[in-house]
Amino acid sequence: MTAMKELRIDVWSDIACPWCYVGKRRLEAALARFAHRDAVEVVWRAFELDPSAKRVLDAGASYAERLARKYGTSVAKAEGMIRQMTEVAAADGLEFHFEKVRPGNTFDAHRVLHLAAERGVQDAVKERLLRAYMTEGEAIGEPEVLARLAGEAGLDPTEVRAALAGDAFAGEVRADEAEARAIGVTGVPFFAVGGRYGVSGAQPAEALLGVLQRAWAEAADEPEQAPAEGAACGPDGCA
Repeated sequence: MTAMKELRIDVWSDIACPWCYVGKRRLEAALARFAHRDAVEVVWRAFELDPSAKRVLDAGASYAERLARKYGTSVAKAEGMIRQMTEVAAADGLEFHFEKVRPGNTFDAHRVLHLAAERGVQDAVKERLLRAYMTEGEAIGEPEVLARLAGEAGLDPTEVRAALAGDAFAGEVRADEAEARAIGVTGVPFFAVGGRYGVSGAQPAEALLGVLQRAWAEAADEPEQAPAEGAACGPDGCA
């Protein structure tokens, strides 16, 4: 069977998702070791962990307190989970500051990412938004904040403001989410590799590399779920 000349990876993820940032780094590490990296296209797809969230959540509760409420556990245990996520992220070269995180609605951020895809800078904008949320404590639900951050990553801030003032790319975000539901995505990150393999969670780079190699070697027929799962975020929290 002839090897594919191109390989597309669709990644469903959210900005307000620590494991999605870890998953991005691990995918990058896998791609750095993949012999056919230049033939790979990565497309970032929209997934909202909390579609009903306010643009910026009210101040007062810490991230640990919010996490404890989601899991029905103690704040002390939630703080332990946060320490673990922070340590895992550090091992992948990321610096998480949960004490700075400002949770909010991410629908507009996903609209900006669709605009970025049209302009050829989607990955750069995705990276900038993730860092802004997980490391810098930016309010990524605010249109003006999104315009500034996207401008730093290669978009025209004026174009971003104009898009966010209307309903540009709202349909595309909803279509991403509908497709995620159709293929059974319940947590993120979720990697759909080559139209054949579905990988759930922030799996190690070695595991992702193996999936890339298999997808390259095989023709794509029907999507199939990779058996292993990594850490992921879902509507009820991150685990």
